[in-house]
Amino acid sequence: MILIIDNYDSFTYNLVHLVAMHTDDYKVVRNDAITLEEIKALAPEKILISPGPGRPEDAGISEAIIREIGPKTPVLGVCLGHQAIGQVFGATVTYAPSLMHGKTSIIEHQSKGLYRNVAQHFTATRYHSLVLQPESIPDVLEVTCQTPDGVVMGVRHREFPIEGIQFHPESILTTEGPKLIENWIKQGSIVSDRTSTDSQTPKEGSN
Repeated sequence: MILIIDNYDSFTYNLVHLVAMHTDDYKVVRNDAITLEEIKALAPEKILISPGPGRPEDAGISEAIIREIGPKTPVLGVCLGHQAIGQVFGATVTYAPSLMHGKTSIIEHQSKGLYRNVAQHFTATRYHSLVLQPESIPDVLEVTCQTPDGVVMGVRHREFPIEGIQFHPESILTTEGPKLIENWIKQGSIVSDRTSTDSQTPKEGSN
């Protein structure tokens, strides 16, 4: 089962739609409507943390999930979820060089993992005013993608199955969004057969 944490964002159900293309086995829960104990009892195979307003510390249970459950259960954070991953492991969340609400950027990536068989220099839609400060990203996090001018667009934990993307894969203008979500769902397990396509301890109280 894929657990989707809704950070009170209008885009959450667009993400749900991408997940539902590959599996019926998912559950959507608001960030203040579930406890860590309840999540552990559900035993999700993967957890998707949605975009949302505000800063990572405003995202309800999101940071606690990354800190307490992420080391063993694959987590993908999108936008606010991505920033929460950075903050939990010690990166600084700061203002972006430019406000990017509904604007697109070219994404340069590693062509592996989440980006396997994803076109290089694809277009992605951004809705954010905050980013991870590049100089503050700890060694435990690997930068997986960025814009041509060096704005961090993705990170991956080097030891845990935790990954974040700053842009919105669910936007119609993000050309490789569906493939990215498919790759994440397929990583490490087979969730369904709908498609035929193939450490560091987190910082305590880092909000």
